[in-house]
Amino acid sequence: MMNLLLEKWEGPFGLPPFAQIRDEDFAPAFDEALTLARGRIAAIGAGEGADFEAVIGALEDAEAELDRIAGLFYGIAGADSNAAREALMRDLAPKLSAFSSEVTNNKALFAKIDALWQRRETEALQSEELRVLELYHRMFLRSGAQLGGEEAARLTAVKSRLASLGTQFSQNLLADERSWFMELTEQDLQGLPDFVVAAARGAGEERGLGPVVTLNRSLIVPFLQFSPRRALRQKAWEAWAARGANGGETDNRGIAAETLALREERAKLLGYADFAQFKLEPEMAKTPQAVRDLLLRVWAPARKKALADQAVLEELLRKDGIEGRFEPWDWRYYSEKRRKAEHDLDEAAIKPYLSLEAMLAAMFGCATRLFGLEFREIEGRFWHQDVRGWEVTRDGRHIAVFLGDYFARGSKRSGAWCTAMRSQKKRGGDIRPIVLNVCNFAKGEPCLLSYDDARTLFHEFGHALHQMLSDVSFGFISGTSVARDFVELPSQLYEHWLEVPEVLERYALHHATGEGMPADLRARLLGAGSYDQGFATIEFIASAMVDLEFHSGPAPQDPMQKQQQVLEALGLPHAIRMRHATPHFAHVFSGDGYSSGYYSYMWSEVMDADAFAAFEETGDVFDPEMARKLEKFILSAGGSEEAETLYRKFRGAMPGVEALLKGRGLLETA
Repeated sequence: MMNLLLEKWEGPFGLPPFAQIRDEDFAPAFDEALTLARGRIAAIGAGEGADFEAVIGALEDAEAELDRIAGLFYGIAGADSNAAREALMRDLAPKLSAFSSEVTNNKALFAKIDALWQRRETEALQSEELRVLELYHRMFLRSGAQLGGEEAARLTAVKSRLASLGTQFSQNLLADERSWFMELTEQDLQGLPDFVVAAARGAGEERGLGPVVTLNRSLIVPFLQFSPRRALRQKAWEAWAARGANGGETDNRGIAAETLALREERAKLLGYADFAQFKLEPEMAKTPQAVRDLLLRVWAPARKKALADQAVLEELLRKDGIEGRFEPWDWRYYSEKRRKAEHDLDEAAIKPYLSLEAMLAAMFGCATRLFGLEFREIEGRFWHQDVRGWEVTRDGRHIAVFLGDYFARGSKRSGAWCTAMRSQKKRGGDIRPIVLNVCNFAKGEPCLLSYDDARTLFHEFGHALHQMLSDVSFGFISGTSVARDFVELPSQLYEHWLEVPEVLERYALHHATGEGMPADLRARLLGAGSYDQGFATIEFIASAMVDLEFHSGPAPQDPMQKQQQVLEALGLPHAIRMRHATPHFAHVFSGDGYSSGYYSYMWSEVMDADAFAAFEETGDVFDPEMARKLEKFILSAGGSEEAETLYRKFRGAMPGVEALLKGRGLLETA
C-alpha cells in the first residue's frame, strides 16, 4: 500500500492529508527518510565537490523528507498523543540521535566543512551563506566532530541515552497529568465562579463523572484562586506539585539525576568545565555568571515585594479564623481576594469579555495593523476536530498557513507552544511555512479566557509571527532558529499589544451581548498589570536558578537535595515554590532546549520592555516605520546574524534591566 507520508502532499498550500494518514504509516516513512538522508550525506562526504553549494547547499537538502515527516509527526504527537505515537517516540529518540551523531562524526564531511571555513574569505560567499557556513561549522565542533575513537563512541552513546531519557520524562509527566483528578460534590462547587464550575463539569463529562478538578492549568489555577475550601485547595495543589514524583514507573527523579550526570559527561568530553559553560557559549548571555548577575539583580527587589505582599495576605488568612502557617495553597486564593478588594477586579467579571473568539480577532487585528497580514479561516480535517486553520496573506500573496489547537485534553501535554510543521526557506523555491500554536484552555461554550490565558495566546502568536514572517534562503536559520535567550523576544514583545487600551476597547466584547468592556473595568485591569509580580517573579527566578546551578559544576547525585540547597540559599519564602519543580520541569528535562537556559525568558524580557518602549516613544504603538524595522531586523531575519547584532540594528543599543523592573512594578523596591 502506498505510504502517503512519502508522496508529494497535494492538499491546499501543501498541507498533509491529515485525514488519510494512519499511525502505522509513520515508522516505515521515518525508516525510508533516514535511508535517503544517509545516502545523500555519505555522498557529500565521499564526493569530489568541495565548494559551498556541493557541501553546505547539499547538506541543506539532504534531509528534506526527514524534516517534512518529523515536522508533521512531532507536531501531532505533542498535541494529540496516543499509545502508538508514544511508543514510536520512544523508538525514534535513540534512532534520530544516532543518525545525528553519524552525520557529525563523518570525518570526510567535517573535513570539507572545516576546509570551507578556513578559506571562507576567498570563497566569495554572500553574507547569509557565510553565516550558515559558520553555524554548520560551529554545530559540528560542538557535536564532537573532532573527537575520535572511544571518546566519539562514548559521546554518541551519551546523546542517544539523553534523547531516550527526555522522551520518557515527557511521557511520565503526561501520564501523571492524565491520571489524576479530584471529584467535587455540589457543595464543593459553592463559592466557585460559573466559569470554573462549567470547566469542572466539562472535565467530568469527559470521564463519565460529575464535576472534577484536573491538573490542566486552566482549571486547577482558577480552582486554587476561588475555592474557599482550604482542604480541597491543599489536595489539588499537592497533586499539582507532585507531578513526576509519585513513585512507580512515572517517577522522574531518577531520570533527572541520570540526565544531569550525562550532560556533565557530554560537556567534559567536548572540553568544557561543565554543561552550563558548554550550553551558554553560543547564547547572548555567554557565561553562567552573566545569567546569575541578571537573576540576582532582579531577585532582591522581587523577594522584598513578595514578602510585603505575603504580610497582607496573611492578615486575610487570620481574618478567616485560620491559625498556623501561610501555605502555598493559600497564596492564589488570598491574592485573588486582595485583588478584588484593592483593584475592584473580579476575574469572573473579566472573562466574559475575553472569549477565545474575541481574543483571536484581537491577535489577528494587531498583526494586520502592524504588518499588513490578513487571515482567512480555511476548512479542513486536521488531526483533531478542535484544530482550526487560517491562510495568512499580505497584499494578496500567500505568506503562511497558521494552525491553532487551543483546548485541553488528556492526549495533549501541558503548557503552550509554537512549532513549525514546515519552515520558510527560499532554496528550492519559495517555501512558505505551516505554523502551529498549541494551548491548553478549558473548553467551554463559549471558551472564556483569563487575562493570563489571553497573554499566553498573544505570546505564542508572537512566536508564530517569527516563523511566518521569516525571509531567508536557508532553512537552517529560518524563523525561530536563533539564540535561546533571544527566541522569546518576539513572543514576549507581542504580549504588549494586548495591554494597549484601544485594542481592548475594540476587541474585548461581551460574548453574549457584544457590548464592550466598561471603561472603568478596562482601566482597573490595566492598572493592576504589575499586581502580584513579586510572587510571579521569584517563582520564576527560583526555577531559573535551580536550572543554572544543576548544570554548573559537578552534576548533583540527588537533584532534589540540590534543588533544596539552591532555594534555601536564595531565601525562597515557604509559601512560594518553584514555578516548575524538578520532577515536572519539562523545559529542562524533556530535552536540552532550555537546559541552563530557563533564564532566557527574563533575558528576553529586558529586550521586550525596551523594544515596546521604542514604539511608545513614537506616540503610536502601531507606528508603521517601527513595525517595518521590527520585521526587517528581528522577525524576518531568523538567525542570519548574531542576536545582539540584530537587536542593535533595531534599537541602536542593548538595554539595561531598569525597563524590566519598571514593567513588573519592582523599580521602587530595587
